[in-house]
Amino acid sequence: MNLFDSVISALRAIGANKLRSALTMLGVVIGVGSVIAMIGIGEGTKAKSIENIQVMGTNMLIVMPNWRRGGVGGGPNEIPTLKDEDVRLLKKEVPLITLVTGTVGSRANVKHRNLTYFTQITGAESQIAIIRNATKMLQGEWYTKEDEIAANRVCVLGYLAYDELFKGDNAIGTTIRIRNQNFTVVGVVNYKGGSGMWNPDDQIYIPLSTAKTRLLGRTNVDSIVMQGSQTDLLPRMQQQVEEALGKKRKNSSGEPLFRVINQGEWIEQMETQTRLLSILLAGIASISLLVGGIGIMNIMLVSVTERTREIGLRKAIGAKRETILSQFLLESVVMCLVGGVLGILLGLGMVNIVAQQMKVPPAVNSTAIAMAFGFSAFVGLFFGLYPAIRASNLQPIEALRYE
Repeated sequence: MNLFDSVISALRAIGANKLRSALTMLGVVIGVGSVIAMIGIGEGTKAKSIENIQVMGTNMLIVMPNWRRGGVGGGPNEIPTLKDEDVRLLKKEVPLITLVTGTVGSRANVKHRNLTYFTQITGAESQIAIIRNATKMLQGEWYTKEDEIAANRVCVLGYLAYDELFKGDNAIGTTIRIRNQNFTVVGVVNYKGGSGMWNPDDQIYIPLSTAKTRLLGRTNVDSIVMQGSQTDLLPRMQQQVEEALGKKRKNSSGEPLFRVINQGEWIEQMETQTRLLSILLAGIASISLLVGGIGIMNIMLVSVTERTREIGLRKAIGAKRETILSQFLLESVVMCLVGGVLGILLGLGMVNIVAQQMKVPPAVNSTAIAMAFGFSAFVGLFFGLYPAIRASNLQPIEALRYE
């Protein structure tokens, strides 16, 4: 019997008990579908998370005060704040920095006519537009250096703030109230699609001098954001920033009163976390594949018992042990492969449905599909081997006597 005849015979044997075969394959279908879906959803979540980080800006470092290292009751050097002089110091001593600005911020209610919206107010110099990758404008333009020098009450709206306050109408030249002060809208940033606490769409930008002297009453800056020329030079730039600020911003124990956040490290940590999560989810989903394999072994053992007389008859007329072995092994593998194909279709459907609900891009991983399909074939071989060996070892005379 050649391979084609063996496959046809296996399909006939499977088709002889359609319901039983379908229920047996169901475990493999669910297992393969779950593995593909979990990996796909994990990859989609990773892509969305990285996208959210990248829309905040490119090649970016952020210097934040390290509040936990400020000694309570210490001297003035213990106060873990950043100052305008630190921005000037970085401009002078770190040549890898292309753009840098201090920022201050606070959340506040913003009013326009009868509409009120609670959003983040960020004070920064106008180069924040390039650093945060917010140069594409829906309306108007960014405030200027002259606005910064004069501490003018002007503002640029993120898309979400604009949509909530103006509902798609023209905003340029209109007045909004921030903490009971009038600000003139000069620009609206185009939609960027961020999310979370630092959503660039959920921001209103005002000149740094205006925020410090007129709105928030600050003398220090909350953070310093900067942009480098190349991504691969960010680690070197971070080292230079730490060395430059470390000369001035240390407590009495010699610990720095600041911390530098590298955007590349954010992305690397996000990729690591989502990769581990995908592996964990895929591992959990693989358990259903093993359960499906056990179900196949159980059904194949039942099939061997039911077809004992058939096996004895085939052996009596000359069928070799290898032929019987391959026949039953092939039946197991065919069931797993058919279940694998159906599971792939189920998994792809689940990825698209869940991705739509979670608002993440559907990520179909071809490697995951190949691995899941190959694993289903392995399950068929592994769990079908024992029943096949048992069938091939039956003695013809004893098999023909079996009732």
